[in-house]
Amino acid sequence: MAPLLTASGYEFAPEERPTFPGSPAIPRLSLSHRVRYATVGFVLAASTTFGNALLNVNVATIAGDMGWYVSEASWLPAIYVAMNASANLTLVKARTQFGIPVVTLGLLLLYALAAVWQFILPGFASAAAIRAICGASAAALATLTIYYLLQAFPGRLRPLALVVGMGLIQLGTPLARLIPLEVLAVHHWLGLYAIEGALACLLLTLIITVPLPPSERSAAFEPADLLSIALLVPAYLLLCGVLGEGRLLWWTDTIWLGECLMGAVVLIAVAVSIEKHRARPLLQLDWIGTRDILRFALVALFMRVALAEQTYAAVGLLTSGGLTNDQLHTLFAIVVAAMVCGVICAALTLSERRIPYQVATAALLIAAAAWFDSDVTNLTRPEQLYVSQAMLGFGTTLFVGPALVFGFIRMFSRGATHLVTFVVLFSTTQNVGGLAGSALLGTYQTIATHSHTLALAESTKFDDPQVISRVQAGAAAIQGVVTDSSQRAGQSVGILGQAMAREASILAYQDVFRLVALAGVSIALYVVGVSLFMRWHRRTTPGAP
Repeated sequence: MAPLLTASGYEFAPEERPTFPGSPAIPRLSLSHRVRYATVGFVLAASTTFGNALLNVNVATIAGDMGWYVSEASWLPAIYVAMNASANLTLVKARTQFGIPVVTLGLLLLYALAAVWQFILPGFASAAAIRAICGASAAALATLTIYYLLQAFPGRLRPLALVVGMGLIQLGTPLARLIPLEVLAVHHWLGLYAIEGALACLLLTLIITVPLPPSERSAAFEPADLLSIALLVPAYLLLCGVLGEGRLLWWTDTIWLGECLMGAVVLIAVAVSIEKHRARPLLQLDWIGTRDILRFALVALFMRVALAEQTYAAVGLLTSGGLTNDQLHTLFAIVVAAMVCGVICAALTLSERRIPYQVATAALLIAAAAWFDSDVTNLTRPEQLYVSQAMLGFGTTLFVGPALVFGFIRMFSRGATHLVTFVVLFSTTQNVGGLAGSALLGTYQTIATHSHTLALAESTKFDDPQVISRVQAGAAAIQGVVTDSSQRAGQSVGILGQAMAREASILAYQDVFRLVALAGVSIALYVVGVSLFMRWHRRTTPGAP
């Protein structure tokens, strides 16, 4: 397939020129060219988070097979999130100064080489390096997805590129759960790195074969930018490390977690101080502090925390019952279908006036799904979660695309100088917010489990006939293995304690689902309340914006 468009031999009309420096031109294209761009855009969207999701959904299994502690392996998702959230501090200006092909192809080439390096020298250090490169590459691919889809949508339909692109990017995790475990675990998980390397090569081929139209390049970086980036990137790494490790090592039991958090706060404070005193700052902190953007950031953050119900609570409940990804294929195939339906619904109903109600509807769907799941038991299997998890998947893509459009509208009214700020803000709420959601729900579940364990222990009386019968049944079950009667009795009591711990964990998951339901309803009420108040304010106040 020949390149679709080059800079030579074509004069761009004013309306076809790039919207921002570093973004591609948007010329009039034939239908066949639009289809090609749409096809590449869809592949990019599905691939953006897929490689990392393959590791995330199997991280506990990988840790055991590689001889790592779970707390060690949990650094890998944290590194990815930190690099993904902070990468746009550099990428937005890098695309402006060096061009889209150099930045994107360079990152994908590094990603492919890192995957190959994992074959040569496997280990934790190389796994951490590939997570960092994967995080930065995913940030570049997310933007590239939207650029390709902008070429596919004509004229007034171009805002749909944001909705469709950002919605389809969410498919990475459920798609990763459809990959059989034995495919990934070949030769100590080299199958996983083979897939990641092949995926990077595929994307390189597509981008080279179907290039974007040219962009306008100009000098963008200033020396002070590099100082701010050098402060904020390690701050993100420290913060994400704390969020990823806190619930595993426990927040108050591990001194270095506090030291990392303190280091992150100091680095952010220094970076903010530098940015506040710059004539041309990298981050527009005054804009972030406006009520409109603060509301946007808080809603986006809390929605992402609520959406952790699927990745942490529902999956955690099923895996605690002994299920693996291979037994969840049907469930996540349904989730993928529901997410695609959510993208279609968001696209068909999109308008600036309706965005708050789309977000509120998504929040109510999440709340309803969590409430349906709040009656889970130790007999709950994927079949009982089909409807609720489909609702959650639908709500995910109904929310994320319109939220991006809302923020983009606010940013566009301020101009290109606010692009870095908006992209970093949105990426932070979605990526760090997801990690924070898992940390929050995991912490709450741990506390609730301890509380329910104590309550069950206090209510268990060993002179109760039912308890005596349960202990005797446990002793009879191990009679052929343990011959000593006193040892049988002790082990039978231990078996009863394990059953109580499992039941306490199930009760704690019920509490987590109720918490998410409460959060979803609260978000919906807040969004609708603010929207109605602003509408009333515009009607009653002459000249109100």
